[in-house]
Amino acid sequence: MATSEAATRGVSGTGATSAATATAAARLRVAVPSVADRVADELRLQLAEGILLPGARLTESTIAEDLGVSRNTVREAFAELASERLVVRHPNRGVFVASLEPGDIHDVYTVRRTIEVSAIRGGGSPEAVAAVRAAVEEGKLAAAANDDEGLGTANQHFHGAIVALAGSRRLNTIMSQVLAEMRLFFHKATMDANFYSGYLKDNEEICEALEAGELEKAADLLLAYLDRSEDKQAEVHGE
Repeated sequence: MATSEAATRGVSGTGATSAATATAAARLRVAVPSVADRVADELRLQLAEGILLPGARLTESTIAEDLGVSRNTVREAFAELASERLVVRHPNRGVFVASLEPGDIHDVYTVRRTIEVSAIRGGGSPEAVAAVRAAVEEGKLAAAANDDEGLGTANQHFHGAIVALAGSRRLNTIMSQVLAEMRLFFHKATMDANFYSGYLKDNEEICEALEAGELEKAADLLLAYLDRSEDKQAEVHGE
């Protein structure tokens, strides 16, 4: 009987261990991004940095070759981006970078106020604050070189770094989508060569308040900045 009980305990223990191992493996599979996720991340980055413009046609074969992945993987990435309204699929025509509607502007800025202002109020680690400063300096270098595209990219990096102050991977993921959407708006506004130059001074003031530990001041400056930015976008898009 003792032997039988021991055997039963052994079987039960093995089963429990196997179940625990399977559960852990499942968690790892969820945590590790798929190749399609990484392709979607790359395309979001290209959207956020103004490389892919509204209305541009995205070709499966070209992207698959450029990134060294299968066309099926690219299709999966397109499906992910379509669910985020960053691309649209037109039957018999293909996949295109989305052109957002004016009515989307307020919604996107509502998200930005919620996550950016909250993140800056929390301060952040010295490394995270340094990343905000690095984005400001990146913008200054671009401005000195009369590099409008580089200035726009630096501005995207600045706002990404603001959200990164919170130390949340989930918020960073949300912000990557928001930044991609913002670049779709900004494409029309940036036909004005001086569009980003006014924001550079604002970024500097926000960063200085953050570095000084004046978090409420930094939050107030950022909130005013976002209000002005939304008004500008609404004006440009005729909302």
